[in-house]
Amino acid sequence: MSTGSGADSAPGHTSTTTRAATGRTAGKTSMFSSLKIRNYRLFATGQAVSNTGTWMQRIAQDWLVLSLTGSASAVGITIALQFLPMMLFGLYGGVLADRLPKRPLLLCTQAAMGLTGLALGVLTLAGHVSVWHVYLAAFLLGLVTVVDNPARQTFVSEMVGKDQVANAVSLNSANFQSARLVGPAIAGVLITAVGSGWAFLLNGLSFAAPLVGLLLMRTNELHRVEVQPRAKGQLREGLRYVAGRPELIWPIVLVGFIGTFGFNFPIWLSAFVSKVFHGDAGTYGLFNTLIAAGSLVGALLAARRGLSRLRLLVTAAVLFSVLLLVTAFAPGFWLFAALLVPIGVFGLTVNVTANSSVQMATDPEMRGRVMALFMMVFTGGTPIGAPLVGWITDTYGARIGMAAGGAVSLAAAVTIALILARVGNLRLSVNRHGVTFVPSTPRRELVTAA
Repeated sequence: MSTGSGADSAPGHTSTTTRAATGRTAGKTSMFSSLKIRNYRLFATGQAVSNTGTWMQRIAQDWLVLSLTGSASAVGITIALQFLPMMLFGLYGGVLADRLPKRPLLLCTQAAMGLTGLALGVLTLAGHVSVWHVYLAAFLLGLVTVVDNPARQTFVSEMVGKDQVANAVSLNSANFQSARLVGPAIAGVLITAVGSGWAFLLNGLSFAAPLVGLLLMRTNELHRVEVQPRAKGQLREGLRYVAGRPELIWPIVLVGFIGTFGFNFPIWLSAFVSKVFHGDAGTYGLFNTLIAAGSLVGALLAARRGLSRLRLLVTAAVLFSVLLLVTAFAPGFWLFAALLVPIGVFGLTVNVTANSSVQMATDPEMRGRVMALFMMVFTGGTPIGAPLVGWITDTYGARIGMAAGGAVSLAAAVTIALILARVGNLRLSVNRHGVTFVPSTPRRELVTAA
């Protein structure tokens, strides 16, 4: 991938276009190289604790709404409200992330996120919780996330430097998915034993860990990025910046479709548990744990690769979408459960590859706005996708709902693969090694043209 026009050696237009097709970045690195950096170790440790709490709350929140309403659509509405602020205000959060110092900003956002968990926990334990309380908490959490997401994403490069960004992004995902292995299991036990309230309360308390980590960081070891002064047109400037770079815009469009229609697991899994397999909160926690196991494998493989290719991105997106279609019609419980693992692998590969590719192709002074757009598209489409997928799931059943998400994701992945091939002057080649894209212009012609 191009590192952006402001990088040490800015590529010309032809080079940028070619790299948009091949998507090559830095070579292999050790799997845990970013953890050698003290500030990143503190950050990762704090995130491991709070991520566990976050997954506990996600499971408890979905199950509480399903218990209060009996509707997959209500679960979809909750998810939509949590991501609606990102769709409405996501770009403004990126502008703030570029204007303000990241560490103090994260201290504020992480504290606010902890307070939402504590408030919902107190309401639930007191026996006064209603579904509108969950809706309100989800919306407030979404408002904070508008600023927290781009600030946290871009703070990674300040902690580890440009050379370790891809590795650190992969380890962040591995961190998140490791917590996903533990959080749902704990949540399932807590919900069954004492109710959802304790899961919410523990999530609120878990945010003390990242706050302590941020406070203990050595600020003189951070890779400083100059904050951008307040000025008119910064939002439009960010949009123009992305629009002129195919290596940015097409990965963002792809993850937009995948995020909107392919990542609706709370809706599908809760519907499969309650309507198809007639399970309980423990079954729901098991399904989430299996996806997390696959996602953790995908994240560790990405950390080991230490590079991001757009070819890998579209291939993973196609395989993820096909697996959704196959899993939707899996006839038995254990086959369905087993297929959740590779879904996790390829879903996480899509996320990490797109994230690190976009970050490394972006100039530091624009990174907050670009990553805000990335997250806005990836998660901001949920207010559209979640209610729609929830309605399809309620009306036609869990299998049709999941298959519909897979079909839309597959159409998007194939279309964008063809667009990137055309941008990079590539053609489809079928040989004994499989299906791949190769340069349309023969090598001798390229040498002559050069």
